[in-house]
Amino acid sequence: MNSHPYGKYARHYVAVDCAIFSYENDELKVLLYPRSFEPDVGKWSLLGGFVETDETLGDAARRVLYNTTGLRNIYQEQVHAFSDVNRDPAGRVISVTYYALIRISEQDNLLLREHGASWWPISKLPELVFDHAKMVKHSLLRLQKKAGSEVIGRELLGDTFTITNLKKLYEAIFQHEIDAGNFRKKILSLGVLLNTGIKDKSESKKGAFLYRYSDQLEDELSLSPIVK
Repeated sequence: MNSHPYGKYARHYVAVDCAIFSYENDELKVLLYPRSFEPDVGKWSLLGGFVETDETLGDAARRVLYNTTGLRNIYQEQVHAFSDVNRDPAGRVISVTYYALIRISEQDNLLLREHGASWWPISKLPELVFDHAKMVKHSLLRLQKKAGSEVIGRELLGDTFTITNLKKLYEAIFQHEIDAGNFRKKILSLGVLLNTGIKDKSESKKGAFLYRYSDQLEDELSLSPIVK
């Protein structure tokens, strides 16, 4: 009887790395931490870890996210598999990247301090370990694709917000200014935001109405790009 063919092949490590995005002070930010072990100890890195024998990729990403932020039920999406043979000088490691969206106000600050993690503006990132800069780039492109076809922000803004707040979030995601009139017209035409009837007067005497998300599915209503 022939031996099992699996024995003919080398075994590789499989890891997940998470680009955790949040939004603060009109800037899109990503969570980084100084790598605590060799190779490249001390260099800035995405949060990640190896996939354990009883986990799926999604399970591993959720574990990393919970251990880092203290949050469960985080929005996450698989982005890309990085498999360059020499991407990790310590061994043959295939890493699958996820991006996640959280509110900074809801994170567990103690856990972040334990990891030495900190939030970096997407426009001012430090040098990152291995191919993590590519991981951030791929993750941002995926987020931009999502934001360009449906209304996002539920995971990044407060429960209520003005149209201007939402526009600034989109500008932070796309890294360029957006025409206010066209954006407002497009967003309100989708029917996924509900006017609370309450005005935010923190920036002007006239104030601006606060909106919240309806329970309708955004992707069923977005028939044309929100931002091109």
